[in-house]
Amino acid sequence: MSIRRRVSALRTRFRQRPRKIPWGRALLAASLVWVVVDILMLPPGDEFRRQNPQTTALIEARREEAAEQGKTFSVSLRWVSLKELPPHLIKAVIVSEDASFYDHQGFDFGEMFHAMSAALRTFSFPRGASTITQQLAKNLYLSESRNPLRKLREAVITLKIERALSKVRILEIYLNIIELGPQIFGVDAAARHYFGSSASALSEGQSAFLAAIIPNPRTVYNPKVHPERVRKRSAIIEKRMRRSIVPLMKAGP
Repeated sequence: MSIRRRVSALRTRFRQRPRKIPWGRALLAASLVWVVVDILMLPPGDEFRRQNPQTTALIEARREEAAEQGKTFSVSLRWVSLKELPPHLIKAVIVSEDASFYDHQGFDFGEMFHAMSAALRTFSFPRGASTITQQLAKNLYLSESRNPLRKLREAVITLKIERALSKVRILEIYLNIIELGPQIFGVDAAARHYFGSSASALSEGQSAFLAAIIPNPRTVYNPKVHPERVRKRSAIIEKRMRRSIVPLMKAGP
């Protein structure tokens, strides 16, 4: 058989051979498009520049959880401006949750590195290291899932919030929506529940107490279940408050 005929035969065989559809690439491309569209549809971050949120994703999740368990659920958000709150309450929250709050743009990379290192040592998922802005993004808009897509959404919303709102406004919203016990949201509701007074009347010790339960007020730092654990954490926060110099209020829109 001549070379020309051989080439012709190979061409014919190639044309007759069914072509494989690159499903893996197609699926990857579709996934990337979906992620991009999902990110573009995320909240702009400025809707609460002047308007206070009436509810949050976390509150609604707790409402659904209670309904599934056949329990009643009632939340009353009483808004308190940052100027009404005692400076030591603001300081307690900052030193316990986000010591570099006024210095970062939404992420504390030093804390993230330490959390990742600890996770690698214990072969666990990284925990902690979330800034106040990251916590606000999650509480306002997202689920409690720890999957990578949720973390990506959280990161994008965090950046949007930092660009749209002042640090003062971020802190004010955070303190008014943060979960501090079963059906207890916001520092004023927590102050009335635990101490029978408004948030504006909290002492340094009481402020440290509320800051101590923020990470997990329903289980790990539930004061009714683990009072000694909360007491020890409160004492640590009070020591940090005495050692730290925290700018409590900064100018901003």
